[in-house]
Amino acid sequence: MDIRNCQRCKKIFHYVTGDQLCMPCKEQIEEQFQIVKKYVNENPGANINVVAEECEVSIKQIRKWVREERLSFSDDSLVGLECERCGKMIHSGRFCQECSGGLADAMNNAFRKQVEARKPKGSTSGKMRFLE
Repeated sequence: MDIRNCQRCKKIFHYVTGDQLCMPCKEQIEEQFQIVKKYVNENPGANINVVAEECEVSIKQIRKWVREERLSFSDDSLVGLECERCGKMIHSGRFCQECSGGLADAMNNAFRKQVEARKPKGSTSGKMRFLE
């Protein structure tokens, strides 16, 4: 365990993992999230500025929830983020469908190359071998 200062209230707390927030601040943010989520569900066409103003939450916090895919807006909503790779407008997450698929393929190919590099060279049939 580590002792750190809360990023929000600056109090000292025992840090384990995740955001550097104390439990009271985490609980307060979770309460704000539930309020925003309810408002977005009841008002699907609202833009991010209206949501932030009505729910008294910062735009930065709302964008963070959208990037984390905890909060998403409908396709006809004016709220959008840019894909971190190509800049295309998206409604949740960090990457658009095309880029996330491309990144997944690239990671799979890199993993396959590592596995192939570890395989022993030569024939690996079921024959018995003797060491001399």
